[in-house]
Amino acid sequence: MNSFQVVATGLDFPEGGPIWLRDGSLLLVEIKAGTLIRIYPNGKKEVIAKLGGGPNSCAVGPNGHIYVTQNGGFEWLSIGKNNSFLTVPTVQASDYKTGSIQVVELSSTLTKSRISTLFTEGIDTKGNTVKLKGPNDLVFDRSGGFWFTDHGKSRERERDITGVFYVDSRGESCREVVFPLNSPNGIGLSPNGSRLYVAETLTGRLFAYDVISPGKLKTAKGNLIYSAPEGYMFDSLAVDSEGNICVATLGRGSWGTGGISVIKENGTGLRNFITTGDFFTTNICFGGIDLQDAYITLSGTGKLVKMRWHCPGHRCNFEELLHSESNL
Repeated sequence: MNSFQVVATGLDFPEGGPIWLRDGSLLLVEIKAGTLIRIYPNGKKEVIAKLGGGPNSCAVGPNGHIYVTQNGGFEWLSIGKNNSFLTVPTVQASDYKTGSIQVVELSSTLTKSRISTLFTEGIDTKGNTVKLKGPNDLVFDRSGGFWFTDHGKSRERERDITGVFYVDSRGESCREVVFPLNSPNGIGLSPNGSRLYVAETLTGRLFAYDVISPGKLKTAKGNLIYSAPEGYMFDSLAVDSEGNICVATLGRGSWGTGGISVIKENGTGLRNFITTGDFFTTNICFGGIDLQDAYITLSGTGKLVKMRWHCPGHRCNFEELLHSESNL
């Protein structure tokens, strides 16, 4: 087991960002609670926005607002005994209405917020209007547009087939660019923005796509660069300054229970696997003044932990807009 510092406990299935702030606090979502929260260095939790449904991830946009992928919610199980429980998302929530992209406009002190819905539907690859099912993860490019995965929803006898969408920098169009994918989840860009990475959950596969301009790929058929071994599935991802793709990994197998798969940029294999011990290891981001603190969400046990990384992480576009606020 690797050495981690526990930052916060008692969280309600925490997930992305996280977004590191200059004062050492972080913004992230709680999927089960339906909230955007701020975690302080002492572990204190503050609710920034009550979003409802199932907010799955968040990122800073070019206007300094927080953009949230809203999956619409799950049904939940608690599995375990002797005061040791694992929180498990299951099928589509009974009160599910739709998936969406939400925008949270923060006050200067982050104590007040205004919530709006940007999209509940998009245009598919055939030009038809389709409902967003379960938006999952997102990443902004340098132009101010963003890519996001629609993971879809599962029901008792069926699940959605979905893909990857792109929203232009003006926030006026939402277009499906890649279809079909099997449970697309984590998404990220290489440090120079020339490659888009997409992880599938159920297959444990990681694909790379060549980006030729904002919202446009060389081909919608991705290059398979890594497949997880038996027992593991992929969740969200981040990229470090060396170009390694750091994929939060669910499951249990020969490497242990849950962790981070550190995959080489050129797709030649695994650089390292960092075991966390939580079956639902769902996300990773980089923070600290030197960007060498890796923050990891252990969603099954409701924890946020951190560890030192071997190199600086790659800062996501527009996160500096929050860092520039005098109160942060």
